[in-house]
Amino acid sequence: MAQPVAHDTRPPPGDEASGPLAALGIGVFRSLWIAQLVSNIGTWMQSVAAQWVLVDGRGAAMLTSLVQAASLLPVLALSLPGGVLSDALSRRRYLIALQSFMTAVTAALAVLQWAHAAGAAVLLATTFASGCATALAGPAWQAIQPELVPRRLLPPALALNGANVNVARAIGPALAGVLLSWVGPAAVFAINAATTLFVVVALTAWREPAARSASVSMTQAIRAGLRYVRAAPVVRRILLRSALFVIPGSALWSLLAVTSHSLLHLGSAGYGIGLAALGLGAVVGAVIGPKVCARAPLSPLLAAASIAFATGTGAAGLIRVAWIVWLMLILAGVGWITVLTVLQTGLQLSLPAWVRARASAMYILVFMGGQGVGSVVWGTVASALSLPTTLTLAAGLLLAGAITVLWWPLQRDTGRMDRTPTPLQPPALPAQPHPDVGPIRVEVTYRVPADNLQAFLAQSHNVALSRHRTGAHRWAMWRDLAHPDHVIEEFILDTWGEYLDDLAERITAFDSQLIGALAALAEGKPTVAWYLKAGIDPAGGDP
Repeated sequence: MAQPVAHDTRPPPGDEASGPLAALGIGVFRSLWIAQLVSNIGTWMQSVAAQWVLVDGRGAAMLTSLVQAASLLPVLALSLPGGVLSDALSRRRYLIALQSFMTAVTAALAVLQWAHAAGAAVLLATTFASGCATALAGPAWQAIQPELVPRRLLPPALALNGANVNVARAIGPALAGVLLSWVGPAAVFAINAATTLFVVVALTAWREPAARSASVSMTQAIRAGLRYVRAAPVVRRILLRSALFVIPGSALWSLLAVTSHSLLHLGSAGYGIGLAALGLGAVVGAVIGPKVCARAPLSPLLAAASIAFATGTGAAGLIRVAWIVWLMLILAGVGWITVLTVLQTGLQLSLPAWVRARASAMYILVFMGGQGVGSVVWGTVASALSLPTTLTLAAGLLLAGAITVLWWPLQRDTGRMDRTPTPLQPPALPAQPHPDVGPIRVEVTYRVPADNLQAFLAQSHNVALSRHRTGAHRWAMWRDLAHPDHVIEEFILDTWGEYLDDLAERITAFDSQLIGALAALAEGKPTVAWYLKAGIDPAGGDP
């Protein structure tokens, strides 16, 4: 899903507002936000049309679930490569290329549908192709956000992006419901192809920041991203909370079309109203969400939002009065966007710039991939059991997930760490090794008084996580038997280039605080030594 990028991240002079609409005061954010809104309306129109084309066929519950799965499952394979590409390439060209590809695919679907050649297989194949492009683009849009607006405006900016999707969800399905009975699905697909061009046009106004250069291969970059997530408790907990919510939560999205048709006996317009009710609730949540997030404890807020979404899910399965179900779907929409705002804001405020796209890709993989897997699971369960049983089961799992915040709350430091880079000078060596040589072993020797040893070792666990986050794939602390007050920290990185990246951009103010707290427990300044395996030419040639 596209997220806007500006060349000036500052609000207009004298604008100190921090309300829910403050980020719209930034010009390019505003223009791309509007372009996104037009495009997202088209996307939701196509989603309704694709599912409604299949709703009368055999195995409707499975087929309509597979439409959503086809759009979301590509993130499982492509999200991480997309994160690496987003960290390394020109994001402007990258995003324009992917957006243009989506335009072409959707236009092809419109032509095939007009020619009566778009059966279930074609619908699923074109949906999957668009999903691949979305999966590759998603990390880039996520990573751009903290560069787009000041830190204080990030929560309302993310809420505005959520509102964008959900305003579109409130408008697009209703339009699709009318147009499907008036001009048919082919016209709806063609309209979506036209709307995607708005984002391409808006992207041409983006004066891109200086291009990033990759000093490691894609495989090494993916490993570095995975290593970062493993060593970041805050990020791991956000991913866990995402999975616990989105897997049961996907049942409502994947089964709402067949629920509207089979349980509420509504036409395409009624299905559109149900989606619009979810979108309306999400817009309400986007307006009030940032202020609530700023005041309320995040973990209880997550639990309350999950309960709200569970209520709407249960109502869709158990209540047969359409207007009551729609009211409950408004409540579910509030819960949905509140969960997304809490998780995405916590994630973006907790990530350093150098790995933001890759770690965001992990979040997208869990959240959207969870939706895709969940759609298949819930479609299968509904085919085997019944719609009311399936939706009730999903609501129960959402409630159980909400209760787990008692044991697995968001980490205390979520969104509070200073991730500003603190660059360090490279070591003054007789000759700088070639960036590709490695592995590199780094030793830091501390003189630790006996009285401080236990506190030093306790603090070293925090430093170990920091070293792993910034690129080390092995870390250990050694004590010199001949000089018991000498404690040696050892860590290994893949290449000299990665170590230089570590010094230049990966060590943040938060990491520096952890390392400084460790050094404060030692006497004097620690000494650092660097080692390359014997037999490897430092210049990068053959030994």
